Amino acid sequence: MKLQPTLKALTLGLTLALAGAASAQSTLRIGLAEDPDVLDPTMARTYVGRIVFASICDKLFDIDEKLNLVPQLALSHTTSTDGKTVTIKLRPNVKFHDGTPMNAEAVKFSLDRHLTMQGSFRRAEIAQIDKVEVVDPLTVRLVLKAPFAPLMAQLTDRAGMIVSQKAATAAGDKFGNAPVCAGPYKFVERVAQDRIVVERFADYWDKARVHVDRIVYRPIQDSTVRLANLKSGQLDLLERLLATDIAEVRKDSKLKLASGFELGYQGITMNLANGEKANSPLGKDARVRRALELSLDREAIDQVVFNGLQNVNNQWVSPSNPYYQPKFPTPKRDVARAKALLKEAGVNGPLTLDFMVPNNPETRAVAEVMQSMAAEAGFDLKIRVTEFATSLNEAEKGNFQLYMLAWSGRTDPDGNIYSFASCKGPLNYGKFCDPAIDALLDKARSATSTAERKALYEQVAAKWLPEGSVLYLYHRALLFAHGTRLEGFKVMPDGLIRVTDLKLK
Repeated sequence: MKLQPTLKALTLGLTLALAGAASAQSTLRIGLAEDPDVLDPTMARTYVGRIVFASICDKLFDIDEKLNLVPQLALSHTTSTDGKTVTIKLRPNVKFHDGTPMNAEAVKFSLDRHLTMQGSFRRAEIAQIDKVEVVDPLTVRLVLKAPFAPLMAQLTDRAGMIVSQKAATAAGDKFGNAPVCAGPYKFVERVAQDRIVVERFADYWDKARVHVDRIVYRPIQDSTVRLANLKSGQLDLLERLLATDIAEVRKDSKLKLASGFELGYQGITMNLANGEKANSPLGKDARVRRALELSLDREAIDQVVFNGLQNVNNQWVSPSNPYYQPKFPTPKRDVARAKALLKEAGVNGPLTLDFMVPNNPETRAVAEVMQSMAAEAGFDLKIRVTEFATSLNEAEKGNFQLYMLAWSGRTDPDGNIYSFASCKGPLNYGKFCDPAIDALLDKARSATSTAERKALYEQVAAKWLPEGSVLYLYHRALLFAHGTRLEGFKVMPDGLIRVTDLKLK
């Protein structure tokens, strides 16, 4: 009987000690607008997935705030005078999360995996690589089929992410369930639609820049709920703040706003030849697609939904980009001309179209404004709200006629057009195909000067903009909000959250 109080005291002491240890561990909580798709760099497609990858999968190279190439897993690169050989020197003494070395063999394995794995979304991005050669443990040589201007830009994103050969070989196509890379954090767990948890990797090559012990990514589709969680202290940082909530963040002394403009775009993918739903006037006649564009007022959409915050445009790069084509300015709304085009195409009465829209409040709002505008010209857009990852699968199967789809963008213009407009592009959900455009896009990939590439893209734009399967609307403002206890956060041009240098007070 005398031992009981002692046991109680010991139990209480142990409980308090464990609680103290748990509270001492810093946890950064990040609110995402969607749940990512598979966490495999070879198979992934989503922007939110790229945000998570930024913490677990380092790349050969990264970008800085001015889009300059900076070393990450690689230290340097050199290109041969004919542009067909790229030699990359790797950082020494880097380990994967499973303790195996990140070396030239691992780089070769990862790039070969991107190029050959069934269903790879990276293949088109680095298709000009003919073979990868191991020169020595810290040197790889990329032998190209032809000079490839976008290569280094591609290696700053998922195509440049290097995975553990041991883990990927063992897991096969299930690797995305528990990815093993060489980033500052290692994967711990994932609960679909609830959380993704990563923990600081003790053997990270740049550990001095890692200050937070654990990161929890929380997918919260409802922007109002996401902001409420930030205000209550349940989140420390959120991406894609609503433009209409900027004033609320600014007046809250416990919150901070951070913003920039994306490299990508918001647009509408139109089904031209992907299954039965392509069998419509929209898919068969470019005049109908032109009429749909002319029924829309991009400036009004921006004002109504975003308070004029976005950068409206009709191209795959923004007007500030060196590859923007001023010869093709954004058309103004012209309902009369839209009606005339529909009549010329033989469309009598309202044209009903299945409009798939990811479940996001701003996206839904844009779709509703579009629905109202297009109705005046003779379109009946039937909005079908769909969970984001599900919408990607639906798009692959061709189960849509219109699909509201954002692209977060790449530093090289090829990354915003090739996979969408080339005949075999992995993101060409509308199945537009024109061998002449394929030839131009391939030439632009191997051209060595900006002027030459821009001239080639001008020829692409002349045919793609009026006839293609993507109707571009605007380039989004990147809006983040975070609590004042978070320090070191800055908005990067690619919109991804770099977790190194972040601190929690």
